Amino acid sequence: MRVAVVSESFLPTVNGVTTSVRQVLDHLKRGGHEAIVIVPSAGAPTSYAGFPVFGVPTIAYRQFPVGLPSPQVQRLIADFAPDVIHAASPFLLGAQAIAAGGRLGIPSVAIFQTDVAGYARRNRLGAATKFAWRVVRWIHEGADLTLVPSSASMADLERAGIARLARWGRGVDLVTYHPRNRATPAAIALREQIAPRGETVVGYVGRIAPEKQVERLAALRGVAGISIAIVGDGPSVPHVKRQLAGMPVSWLGKLSGTELATAYGSFDMFLHTGTEETFGQTIQEAHANGIPVIAPRAGGPIDLVDHGRNGFLYEPGSDSQLRASVEALASDSALLSRMGEAGRRTVLPRDWESLCNELLGHYAHAIARRVAQRVAPTRRPVNSHRR
Repeated sequence: MRVAVVSESFLPTVNGVTTSVRQVLDHLKRGGHEAIVIVPSAGAPTSYAGFPVFGVPTIAYRQFPVGLPSPQVQRLIADFAPDVIHAASPFLLGAQAIAAGGRLGIPSVAIFQTDVAGYARRNRLGAATKFAWRVVRWIHEGADLTLVPSSASMADLERAGIARLARWGRGVDLVTYHPRNRATPAAIALREQIAPRGETVVGYVGRIAPEKQVERLAALRGVAGISIAIVGDGPSVPHVKRQLAGMPVSWLGKLSGTELATAYGSFDMFLHTGTEETFGQTIQEAHANGIPVIAPRAGGPIDLVDHGRNGFLYEPGSDSQLRASVEALASDSALLSRMGEAGRRTVLPRDWESLCNELLGHYAHAIARRVAQRVAPTRRPVNSHRR
């Protein structure tokens, strides 16, 4: 299969979109498929997994590179002649690729990864919300198939009138993220640094940005016997540090790979604070490490956290429920262990190999739909008999 992968985000930027795209490309390479990659030209490599990477003109918006529409996109797609276009979190660049596919007769699969409704609510955008959904609908209505990561996202897109939807979650690296990380010398040393008196470690991993609401950790002020570890970086670090001043917090910075796995290994529980997640990849990583998760009952976490089994869901905005959930786990080591084991079992079927094979099935569905449209006979209107 020949796949043109068009992504609004790619290396050196590391986020959920980039991670998913890299996993897809790695899978395509292992399967002997062919691919090209079209991304914003903001320091991106010229190749990945042996596939050529093409950069398009870019502007910076809120610290993120945004690919601009360019005639180069259609030329690249036409020259490569892919069987399918994969548009990751499509915006300006992805919308152009989907439109080019429509003109060239090439099917497209759009990956939805932006919580428009949550962003609008948080920023009190009011009338702008309807406009935002019109833009989303305009982008996705041209795709042969839109893949959504969660039941909450599915409901949002259905309400917005977007058709041709299917569920596709995200995989997790079950080897890198594993309960055995807790026993490594590096994790033991880090834990001694974070919790020198044997405190229960409450961990967070992710961007430190307004939509992540990391300042909600302030609800834990005064909870006895805990230490907080924060992994990540972002524009809200100064604000969050002010909100958490005086609390037992260790700032570990931005980590990846083995260092991130080590950090997870030092946690006793994982606390997710944002209410705008379309999925929640760090929740899966925590579960893969055998760590129970506490998260708001909103967006992607609803599908990932089985309340009372592998963690707790608290009502968004309820500091008392968030705090009570942490206290319940911190005071019961048997419950911590039981929920951690359940979390690991939850993600065992969700390795990236399985999820990417599922994606290939979605590609085939989109291709078959486009073929059916081409060969469908043109029906001539039936004229009613005149009396």
